[in-house]
Amino acid sequence: MNSEPSLLPQDVVLVLKLLSPSGKGWTYAEIGEELGMSASQAFLSASRAATSGLLYFPALEASPNRANLKEFLIHGVKYAFPVYRGTLTRGIPTSYAASPLNRLISNSGEPPPVWPYAEGTVRGAELSPLYKTVPKAAQRDPQLYELLALIDAIREGRAREREIAIRELTTRIDSANQSNANSP
Repeated sequence: MNSEPSLLPQDVVLVLKLLSPSGKGWTYAEIGEELGMSASQAFLSASRAATSGLLYFPALEASPNRANLKEFLIHGVKYAFPVYRGTLTRGIPTSYAASPLNRLISNSGEPPPVWPYAEGTVRGAELSPLYKTVPKAAQRDPQLYELLALIDAIREGRAREREIAIRELTTRIDSANQSNANSP
C-alpha cells in the first residue's frame, strides 16, 4: 500500500508556476510566497507532482513534463478537482470571462464566473478556484492567471469553451520557458 498522498490542487498550481519565464532558480520559500503556501508545502507539492509524473524529478529545478501535464489538464483535472459553483460575489474573472478567452468568446449576458476575492473588482457567479490562494497568486503573475483561467474553462465550460481553452492551454504549455527547459 502506497502511503504517499495523491496529487493535490496546489501541486498543479506549483507546476504551472514553474512554466513561467521566471520559473527557474526558485527556492521553496520564494515559490511558496508567490503561491501563498509555506516552503514545506511547496516542497511537498513538488514531491507529489514528481510522483504523479507532472515533474521530471522532485525539485524546483525540474522541468514540468509537458506531455503528462497536458494530458492531465485536458482529460483529468475536471474529474480530480471539480468546480463548485456558488452565489453572486465579488471576485476576479476566470474561465471564459478572463483573458485570453474573453477576447475569443462573447459574453452570454450571464454573470461572469469569478474566484471569490475581497479585493476583486467584478461581481459574478462564484466559481471555486483550483486552490484557495489562486486569486492572489494570479494577480502577481499574469501568465499564471491565464493558465489557471484556461483550466477553469476546461473544468466547467461548455464544449466550445473547452475546445478553445484546450487549444490555448496547449499552445502556452508548449511554448512556455522553452529556452530553459531541461526536458526531452
